[in-house]
Amino acid sequence: MRISHLNCATMRPPLAPRMVAHVLLLERPDGLTLVDTGFGTADLADKHRLGRPFLAAVRPALDAQETAQAQVRALGHDPAEVTDIVLTHLDLDHAGGIGDFPDARVHVHATELEAALHPSLQEKQRYVQGQWAHGPRWETHAEGGDDWFGFAAVTALADDVVIVPLPGHTRGHSGVAVRTDDGRWLLHAGDAFFSGGQVQEPPTCPPALTAFQRLMAVDNKARVSNLERLQELARAHGDEVTVFCAHDKAQLDALRAETRG
Repeated sequence: MRISHLNCATMRPPLAPRMVAHVLLLERPDGLTLVDTGFGTADLADKHRLGRPFLAAVRPALDAQETAQAQVRALGHDPAEVTDIVLTHLDLDHAGGIGDFPDARVHVHATELEAALHPSLQEKQRYVQGQWAHGPRWETHAEGGDDWFGFAAVTALADDVVIVPLPGHTRGHSGVAVRTDDGRWLLHAGDAFFSGGQVQEPPTCPPALTAFQRLMAVDNKARVSNLERLQELARAHGDEVTVFCAHDKAQLDALRAETRG
């Protein structure tokens, strides 16, 4: 399985480091799979649907060449070859591209889909209903009973793409674990943390991102608990699992360099 590391949204928040939307393109024997999607072409066509507060807070570049659809084409594939999309969660900067792949099955934690379709007042700002107005082929996954390095998990595709529930940032937020050809794992931890330093020893994080994570969490206690579990995973199983988040540019650059090497 070939794995490509894509940036599907550059964001330039005024008080924090430049951020990316780290997306995986998996070339599996039965088709292409995306893990997250960043922004989609419809978001670029009507950026105002993302909301003024979001646009002001993160100042997205909204570059057409950064969409997953454009990058799939640039790698020599037809976007119709994307059979599956596995989402960490449905925040607007993670799910915007699903409409560019209307025939793909969209895998998501069942609790997260419920939150997006029936958001509370607190949650309404983070979800953009228009991103799934095309009627995706939802594939929901309930809390799993499988064990993945001590985490409850559920198989999304075969035995090499696994959804790992990590609630806190959103109700149904999850990580997505992908097994590489050498038997190791990549864990796309979504927004369970925002800086790669948070899973290093000792943990570090820019103050602006520390505050932002707390502000955006629907359950900050659960978020902190799961971050601590990810820190322990990185310490105890770093030779077997590479843990990375959605928005850290340095982590994206390092994994791209490793893949090229």
